[in-house]
Amino acid sequence: MSSIYYYLAGFLFCTGLLGTIFKKDLISILLCLELMMGGVSLLTVLFSRSTGVLESQLLVFFMLIVSACEVAIGLSLIIALYRKKQTIYTDDIKIITE
Repeated sequence: MSSIYYYLAGFLFCTGLLGTIFKKDLISILLCLELMMGGVSLLTVLFSRSTGVLESQLLVFFMLIVSACEVAIGLSLIIALYRKKQTIYTDDIKIITE
């Protein structure tokens, strides 16, 4: 029964990866990165549970804290970029050339 959770973790990671590659706006890319992080966290908990090493579950707790900080910083950067460029689409943003 627990093998379905491995498939779920893989599905979450692959969905996030495809979304990161193909999406054009920054908020969707940030959400897809969080999907990937969720898949990795779920897989870490599953491996921790199957091996009996409970320290990995503590690692997942810290990963969730880092993920929350990542979202806060990412959203603030997106807001700052929107105020400067008036767009959040990656095709319209050329920061390196300016």
